[in-house]
Amino acid sequence: MLRSSKEDDVNREDKTTEVKNLSEKLNKAKVMIFADYRGLKVSEMTELRSKLREDESWFKVIKNRLMKRALKQEGLDALDKYFTGPTALATSEVDPVNPAKALVEFAKGHDKLEIKGGFLDGKDLTPADLQALAKMPSREVLLARALSSMNAPATNMAGVLAAIPRKLVYAFNAIKETKQA
Repeated sequence: MLRSSKEDDVNREDKTTEVKNLSEKLNKAKVMIFADYRGLKVSEMTELRSKLREDESWFKVIKNRLMKRALKQEGLDALDKYFTGPTALATSEVDPVNPAKALVEFAKGHDKLEIKGGFLDGKDLTPADLQALAKMPSREVLLARALSSMNAPATNMAGVLAAIPRKLVYAFNAIKETKQA
């Protein structure tokens, strides 16, 4: 069947739009994780997507050619190596740990999901690096720990300052009791 030039133009526009959207997504992403999803059922893919969505992450199967164009636009040509065969991309604009945790946990129960690698802060990540990243505490836990550490000196200072008048009251009370006796 022959296509008209009008259909080709529409298709080309769609592809250009998709590459532009991918470039924006890559630009905003804190982490990118590449996975081979071959053999997963639709229900399993839906389960994985909803798990990632809970963690404010995004998971999409992308045509390799379009992804390679987007990577080239962003100056990330070195990541082309991940786009051979069926590849899905997981990203997060919020927390780099959450998508890694979700994918690693999901892969434990689903042998067909193979994590190929990733990209974080200008560095290529191996599957082993992603396993280590998945073991890190989430952003919320790290923030809570940091806040607790910053709050500790103030809490300790308040305790010390409160102890001075308390001890003075105890001393006066002891003097009062000795005089009464």
